[in-house]
Amino acid sequence: MEESGTYKEPVIRTIAMPSDTNPAGDIFGGWLMSQMDLAAGNAAARRARGRCVTVAVDGMVFHTPVHVGDEVSVYADLISTGRTSMKFQVEAWRRSRDGDEQIKVTEAVFTFVAIDSGSRPRPLPPG
Repeated sequence: MEESGTYKEPVIRTIAMPSDTNPAGDIFGGWLMSQMDLAAGNAAARRARGRCVTVAVDGMVFHTPVHVGDEVSVYADLISTGRTSMKFQVEAWRRSRDGDEQIKVTEAVFTFVAIDSGSRPRPLPPG
């Protein structure tokens, strides 16, 4: 991770496939957003030690397209917590299958709330 230098390992790493394309042949933005939500949701569940729900996505900006065959790595960094909520800075990076250069594709802040078995907000455990 050259640009930010803050991430150690991606939460998710996957390959963009032909079934993930939009009518123009680029990878569908909704597919990429779902990968980011999966990554942040995984990080949120670990921090909350249980079930969480996505309540907001802020500031999503697409910088460059993802192509079929690109390796997509998604990083999630916890940036703040509240009583029941967590915010993660999430970035998606791509690498072509025959290269080494990683290019940032998009980023956004995802907000999650920890919930109990009745789907009600619950306090986060001590960090």
